[in-house]
Amino acid sequence: MMFSHYFFSTDSCNCVEPQWPADELLMKYQYISDFFIAVAYFSIPLELIYFVKKSAVFPYRWVLVQFGAFIVLCGATHLINLWTFGIHTKVVAIVMTTAKVLTAAVSCATALMLVHIIPDLLSVKTRELFLKNKAAELDREMGLIRTQEEAGRHVRMLTHEIRSTLDRHTILKTTLVELGRILALEECALWMPTRTGLELQLSYTLHHQNPVGFTVPIQLPAINRVFNTNNAVKISPNSPVARLRPITGKYTPGEVVAVRVPLLHLSNFQINDWPELSTKRYALMVLMLPSDSARQWRVHELELVEVVADQVAVALSHAAILEESMRARDLLMEQNLALDRARQEAETAIHARNDFLAVMNHEMRTPMHAIIALSSLLQETELTPEQRLMIETILKSSNLLATLINDVLDLSRLEDGSLPLDLAIFNLHSVFKEVLNLVKPIASVKKLTVTLSLASDVPEYAVGDEKRLTQIILNVVGNAVKFSKEGNISISVFIAKSDFLRDSRAPEFSPMPSEGHFYLRVQVKDSGIGIGAQDVTKIFTKFAQTQLAGARDATGSGLGLAISKRFVNLMEGHIWMESEGLGKGSTAIFIVKLGIAESADESKLLALPMVPANQPQTAYPGLKVIVMDENGFSRAITKGLLEHLGCQVTTASSPEECLLIVTPDHNVVFMDVSLPGVDGYDVAVRLHEKFRKRHERPLIVALTVNTDKLTKETCRRVGLDGVVLKPVSVDKMRSILSQLLEQRVLVEA
Repeated sequence: MMFSHYFFSTDSCNCVEPQWPADELLMKYQYISDFFIAVAYFSIPLELIYFVKKSAVFPYRWVLVQFGAFIVLCGATHLINLWTFGIHTKVVAIVMTTAKVLTAAVSCATALMLVHIIPDLLSVKTRELFLKNKAAELDREMGLIRTQEEAGRHVRMLTHEIRSTLDRHTILKTTLVELGRILALEECALWMPTRTGLELQLSYTLHHQNPVGFTVPIQLPAINRVFNTNNAVKISPNSPVARLRPITGKYTPGEVVAVRVPLLHLSNFQINDWPELSTKRYALMVLMLPSDSARQWRVHELELVEVVADQVAVALSHAAILEESMRARDLLMEQNLALDRARQEAETAIHARNDFLAVMNHEMRTPMHAIIALSSLLQETELTPEQRLMIETILKSSNLLATLINDVLDLSRLEDGSLPLDLAIFNLHSVFKEVLNLVKPIASVKKLTVTLSLASDVPEYAVGDEKRLTQIILNVVGNAVKFSKEGNISISVFIAKSDFLRDSRAPEFSPMPSEGHFYLRVQVKDSGIGIGAQDVTKIFTKFAQTQLAGARDATGSGLGLAISKRFVNLMEGHIWMESEGLGKGSTAIFIVKLGIAESADESKLLALPMVPANQPQTAYPGLKVIVMDENGFSRAITKGLLEHLGCQVTTASSPEECLLIVTPDHNVVFMDVSLPGVDGYDVAVRLHEKFRKRHERPLIVALTVNTDKLTKETCRRVGLDGVVLKPVSVDKMRSILSQLLEQRVLVEA
């Protein structure tokens, strides 16, 4: 009653009754839960299958397969529930819905958890497998390393053996012996190419089972196959190069390999440089394993053979280089000995030539001194026109001979490098004016006009060798006068600018301008007979004379221009000749390098002795002179010259006699310093010691046959007042005395 009362009273009261889910909503929850349960159940087996597939070490794969099948079937039942759903009571529906929701949550959580767990499980197994594989790999590498170390040790031993000698036969024989010992070979042989390169010859064998000297064609297929690769190649035991032992009975030959050995060819060998190497040909090394055995070639053994072949090639190249170097060294030693002998012979020849020239210089100048002195004395006496012509001819010929002697000596010293420049400050303008004054008398006789043009930028003073520059100018101008019959000769002097320094015919002349120096360019143009094109290149050659019809009257030794060229080269310059052809005149051009005279050195210019401009006296009566000369003939000649000029002459034949007779009353002492065995320089020193005061001491002048730099320096050092070069004429002696008395010092005469 109460229940019915309660049941029926609900419709008439406003009590709040709990709200349960409607049946449709519960059905929807069950549908969703069954779907997720099915998805989870189907994904879990897939994950297990993935795990089984990736895990190579899991032992119970069938259990996982069975478990997966069970889960798939469970998932299938839930999936079927989606179509076989029935209506239940509300309580049952609530319970089923709750259970299915929980099952779906747990199933999805499990599926998601497996997604994270399986990779971890796989990584553990993978690491174990990785470590096992690494361990196995390390074992293999260690075995390989041990094998390589053993092979390397064998290679080092073999390399040491074959490189301990540089004899090619020893190298090859040692290689075969060591390979046979290391690899336990039955036979090992080396085939070398013949000279023609068309065949291989059996040259070395290990056990000498086959006769050496047997040849095979080099174009065999097996040989070509080996020669075309760097690797050791297995070849047939029946190949001609593999038949290394006589066939006796039945036997199974061992495996045979062959490898090429490069034979390096040397070219362009030089001792101080590495030679060029080129692989021209190959040798063939054949190795045979023991017969009647199952042994085969292993990889490391083949590698060892290849390395040894390379080492043999290197050792053979070193041996070849040594042989070539020894040959080159022997050849070089022979060449050095030959050069040394040639140098000694050249030095001996130069010394002999210099000694000969020195003796001839002295021996020729002494009679020349007599000829010129006596001829000049005779010239000043009463003579008939015919006699005077004879004397003038004698004097002219004698002066020409004296000039030739000077030229030969200068050329000799220039060629052996013993003639240095005597650099000093000099008056450059005066040099050209002096040359002009010297050639004008000769030019006037030939009715030639000689003009001098000095550019305004040419400095008055310069630093250089005044004597040699004068000699160059005099030779060039004199040559123009000699080969010109009429017309004019112009001398142009100016500072050479960059445009005028080069000569296209002499590209080797490369002047380098520098501070403190300048290049002087001199052009001497004449209207003479000209020069043929074939003679322009010969004009500066020693002893060269052009054979021209118009030049037959011109005399000369052919040394003037050759010496001038050498002097110009010594002054870092260049000289050349230009001519448009025969009968059209010529132009001689030379460039020399001179120093710029600083203003601070002007005081030195004042101390330089100058040649007196006044005409010398004709006689010097009362002038007391001593002549010291060991040669009585030469002494008498010099005495005659001085007495002709009015001097009171006392002669001495030795230094002791000269020191004994000299007094403060004597004005000049002439002494010959070039006589062998006589030290005239010592006489000068002792005269200075005897006469301490300058005004009491007579002037001391050296008579010599040589005025080179050493002689002049020695004269200056011992206090001589002048140097006179023999031979001496009356006019020259007159000029010497005039300058001595006026200047108390003598410029080289």
